[in-house]
Amino acid sequence: MTQVISIQPVTRIEGHARIDIHLDDAGRVADARLHIAALRGFEQFVVGRPAEEIPRIVSRICGICPWMHHLAAAKAIDNCFAATPPPAGHLLRELCQVLAHVHDKILHFFFLAAPDFLLGAAGDYAARTIMGLARREPELAAEVVRMRQLGQTMLERFAGKAIHPVAAVVGGFAKPMSEAELRDLQAGGQALLDFACRALDYAREKVFARFEDDDLALGTIATGFLGTVDGQGNLRFYDGVLRLMRPDGATSEFAAADYARHLAERVEPWSTAKMVYARAWNEGFSLDPEAPRGVYRVNTLARLNVCDRIATPRAQAELEAFRARFGRPAQGTLLAHWARLIELVYACERVLELLADARIIDPVVRTPAEPRAGRGVGHVEAPRGTLIHDYTTDDDGCITRANLIVGTTHNIAPMNLSVRRAAAGLVAEGEIDAELLNRIEMAVRAYDP
Repeated sequence: MTQVISIQPVTRIEGHARIDIHLDDAGRVADARLHIAALRGFEQFVVGRPAEEIPRIVSRICGICPWMHHLAAAKAIDNCFAATPPPAGHLLRELCQVLAHVHDKILHFFFLAAPDFLLGAAGDYAARTIMGLARREPELAAEVVRMRQLGQTMLERFAGKAIHPVAAVVGGFAKPMSEAELRDLQAGGQALLDFACRALDYAREKVFARFEDDDLALGTIATGFLGTVDGQGNLRFYDGVLRLMRPDGATSEFAAADYARHLAERVEPWSTAKMVYARAWNEGFSLDPEAPRGVYRVNTLARLNVCDRIATPRAQAELEAFRARFGRPAQGTLLAHWARLIELVYACERVLELLADARIIDPVVRTPAEPRAGRGVGHVEAPRGTLIHDYTTDDDGCITRANLIVGTTHNIAPMNLSVRRAAAGLVAEGEIDAELLNRIEMAVRAYDP
């Protein structure tokens, strides 16, 4: 007779989930699954709506990364209506997206993940929070809160809303940037970059230097990876082609509009969440940890693995040091936290690059567009991974079909593999304690689902 140990809810993630660990008669792990019960339903209830409303509607999918859904949808509707934004429109959209990455990465690393490392996985769960971190290191916690607030308020001051945005419109952006706004954002961007560099130095000393072999092995699996690069192989968040990397490091690229030829979706009977796999890798799907056919990961570690380089100096130096230590592709699940802070540095450097482009204050920020029948796919890199929005419109410009693949969807299968691997490595003869259960949760938190 098997025993089921449930971790419910999984804590310090951006949503709701449950882990079930199935033990056999000998107390060994027979299976472990991550159950996600949430049902969004946006693919159905946007049908029939005017396409220009969609970027405002789908931003409600997530209150943590609304800009990513807002912009992926805007890019998709651009393509439905054959409307190409002018250069300033593109730059302003990317600026908002990269700024949204900044505050999100600060949130995940310091508020959700860091308590495990700085306060200890075996510590009292009631104190293993951002408040516990604030009591232990008040100056650090205060700076973290200020910097996350700065990233949010920079978006709010310029784009009107930091949460549930409305600034991206079909064919471009709702308003141009003034020179006064530019100067204000440049000052804020420099402050964020200074903090990002300090945060990475701090984490390298206080967190990553303490990573032992057991930490790096926690929930580690061998999979492929998916992320976005430009034509030169540079890391990109807003625009580019999708690069799929096999577990052995071989890569292939495809346009987001062709995603259905390369990626396939399916639903398992024990989960309401779709799972995605690479069609070309043995044309199959398996959750067997020894043979994960078609399984790949997205998110911070995936993006650092698939890119050849990062086109900003500090982040590139950090990438080179990371690869010198862990190789390419790096497979350690907890390395996603290290990759997250390298991306934080990149995002801040990219903010300043975008603000230094003279075209960003061009008053022409939108191309006129007319409703028409068409199909459009838009994609961006959300903090959680590659985000794809796919819409079809009728002659009146209303939605007839919608398909969304969000970052966490790509990661459902690998998260299950990581949970099973972590549980199998930690549970012996049915012995369970609070620290052990939290370590299993840590394998999930690394994905920032």
